[in-house]
Amino acid sequence: MKKGFLAHGMTTCAGCTMELIARTVFDTLGEKTIVVIPPGCAAILAGYSLETPLELPVVMSNLEATAAFAAGIRAGLEAQGKNDVNVLGFAGDGGTADIGLQSLSGAVERGDRILYVCYDNEAYMNTGIQGSGSTPLGAWTTTTPGGKASRRKDLGLIMDAHGIPYVATASPAYLEDLAKKVAKAAATPGPSFIHVHTPCPTGWRFPTAKGIEIARLAVRTGMWVIYERVNGVLEVNIKPAKRLPVTEYLKTQGRFAGIGEEQVAAMQADVDRTWSQLAASGEVLQSAGA
Repeated sequence: MKKGFLAHGMTTCAGCTMELIARTVFDTLGEKTIVVIPPGCAAILAGYSLETPLELPVVMSNLEATAAFAAGIRAGLEAQGKNDVNVLGFAGDGGTADIGLQSLSGAVERGDRILYVCYDNEAYMNTGIQGSGSTPLGAWTTTTPGGKASRRKDLGLIMDAHGIPYVATASPAYLEDLAKKVAKAAATPGPSFIHVHTPCPTGWRFPTAKGIEIARLAVRTGMWVIYERVNGVLEVNIKPAKRLPVTEYLKTQGRFAGIGEEQVAAMQADVDRTWSQLAASGEVLQSAGA
């Protein structure tokens, strides 16, 4: 299978983990793929003016309509009897958890056979680091300068509540896991959704070389759970042998510099509760060297 659909020398930010995620997703899906990208950090992958760095058919949708564009493309392909083409929506958290949630909900409710990947850098990064529905408790953004006062949305649970056949989370620290999930999602006879944690050095305020280290810390502290739900059955794919305290993750990022002790305690309690619920539910937990 041909690989390397995205040109090198991109003008994404230094240390951008979204670009690494995109390369993995595109290479896994292969050349029979049509991509829909809304305005956002990934818009640079679609290109501008008469140029594009992506050697796949790509459409830049409205910010709120990624899933609607993808659903329309799928309908057109099916009308032509072309059922062997992947239709991928590739959008950030702002265009997914907030502005694009309505069209995504509609598409998956209808059962449209699209693969939707949300690269979640936990704020509106390309327009000035404004807070989004995915911004975690206590995080600095330009619209939450004192730290966000509310918890983040759980996109995985929202998608699972629609009863779709495949929902998964992933991380750039575990690209093999991401690639396997993209392949599974592409083979799913219905809508599929993958939520990828996407550390951002610009908005999270950490050195550009630390993205993968911070992504791995998110998993090791339990702040990001890597799982998949196949027809509603949950399996945690990567379980830390021993979870680190959330402070090990928080202290690596300037966006949490002003976080208070009560918020840290609340975040630790949330993580502990999540893992207690997973253990009590009897889900399959595999240790995979997190």
